Amino acid sequence: MVFLGLITPVKILIIASALLLGLLLPIIALLSILKSEFKDNDKLIWAIVVLFLPVVGSVLYFTKGKNSKLK
Repeated sequence: MVFLGLITPVKILIIASALLLGLLLPIIALLSILKSEFKDNDKLIWAIVVLFLPVVGSVLYFTKGKNSKLK
C-alpha cells in the first residue's frame, strides 16, 4: 500500500525497531556494566567494546559478559 512513495506502516516498524536496537540496547548494556562489579579490568574492556561496537558489543555483553560479573 504505497501512495506516491510515502512510508508504509511496515517500513515505520522496521525503522523504529532498528533505532531501538541501535540506541536503546547499548545504553542498557552500558548501565548494566557500570552498575556491576567485574574482576580486573573487565569493566573497562566491556565498556570500550560497547562504545565502539554498539549493537554487536551489546549483544556480546548480554550473551558472554553477564557471566563474568562478580557475585
